Amino acid sequence: MTLRIGILRTDDVRPELAEEFGEYPEMFESLFLSANQARPVNKKLEMVFTTYLSNQGELPKDIDEQDAYLITGSKTGVYDEVPWIQPLSQFVQRCHQNEKKLIGICFGHQLVAHALGGLAAKADQGWKIGVIEAFFNPNSHAKFSSEGSFQLLYSHQDQVIEPATGSLVVASTPECPVAMTTLGNHILTFQGHPEFSHEYASSLFQLRQEVYPLESFNQAVASLSIATDHLAVTQWMIDFLEN
Repeated sequence: MTLRIGILRTDDVRPELAEEFGEYPEMFESLFLSANQARPVNKKLEMVFTTYLSNQGELPKDIDEQDAYLITGSKTGVYDEVPWIQPLSQFVQRCHQNEKKLIGICFGHQLVAHALGGLAAKADQGWKIGVIEAFFNPNSHAKFSSEGSFQLLYSHQDQVIEPATGSLVVASTPECPVAMTTLGNHILTFQGHPEFSHEYASSLFQLRQEVYPLESFNQAVASLSIATDHLAVTQWMIDFLEN
């Protein structure tokens, strides 16, 4: 089976980091290919990726150009008055209306809520960075994992306050009640960043150190000794897109 994934790029990696770590679509491609390689031989997929520079106004002309779409993270807030957010929100609405497979990560997670009747805003507690454990809500994890929680890297000061209308909150962190959602069988979103490597997160946190409260920064750096479940989460995403 061939799975065509359109990556809607909504931000650029800081120039100081891009040469070493690549842009966000490259991170996702590497992540998906690594997870696919770990699947049993009879479950491996052929994956074809196409990037759309959505933060420059580029969107698919037809939602059926790809089998599924993924919206990346971004430093932009979904409430910011920039010209590309409204067209992207309308694209999310078309995907939902047509039950097109869609994954939202961080900003993408927030944009799904923003576009589909929910609310995203600055979190009362400010920045949340580092490796954080999310806990599955009762009866919501069976199709994803037999475990009760999972670890991902986080980097956000906005979060979903009200999820998209009709969605299910699958998992929460202690300070982010809406950390993972599904909507029907076609939309899956995460506040965390499965695409971030520990090395990239460390470099990013160091580069942004002045914007974080000192305690948050120190906790985030210390948390980088903790392994994440990024490959397991990516397997969930592949299974979700495939089925």
